[in-house]
Amino acid sequence: MRRVAQELGLSPMALYTYVPGKAELLDLMLDTLYAAMPRTTPADPGWRARAAAVADDNRALYAAHPWTAAVPTTRPPLGPGLMAKYEYELSALEGTGLDDVRLDAALTHLLGFVQTCARMAADERAAQQDSAMSDRQWWEANADLLARVLDPTRYPVATRVGTAAGQAQGGAYHADRAYEFGLPRILDGLAALIEPPTR
Repeated sequence: MRRVAQELGLSPMALYTYVPGKAELLDLMLDTLYAAMPRTTPADPGWRARAAAVADDNRALYAAHPWTAAVPTTRPPLGPGLMAKYEYELSALEGTGLDDVRLDAALTHLLGFVQTCARMAADERAAQQDSAMSDRQWWEANADLLARVLDPTRYPVATRVGTAAGQAQGGAYHADRAYEFGLPRILDGLAALIEPPTR
């Protein structure tokens, strides 16, 4: 609240004449971002392309405003921005044959994946900023410790897979790779509900 008041040139107490507290301020900020959020219309009219666009739009929102990924939204800001966002997102899966409850659950599952990736990306950036090292530099600086704990005799699978993944990603985790790998898997999972197998 102090920082917002300072940005607006107000005293912190003056801010409370506009909003009762931090929770309400966050709701207003989120709803404003939701209202202004780009809503992509993919060239491909299929549900997968529409759902991927929803995921990409949310990822872009989190990238532009990383703090939004950390705000709990189990009780979301009930405003026009949220309603417009929810309508857009549900419309991506409309007409797939999912009943209303499954449609909402499918959207929640998709958005949960995107939010998790965004939080991990924010953690990745924070770790780099706090340590003043890239992931690759951090792993190189800790190579001796890793060599002591990663015993290929006791942990053969962890050694093989961790080494391969670390070399490919430059560290234990790479937010972009996780998103690029995970989004098609999420859509494949939804396809099992939407597109029943033909015999």
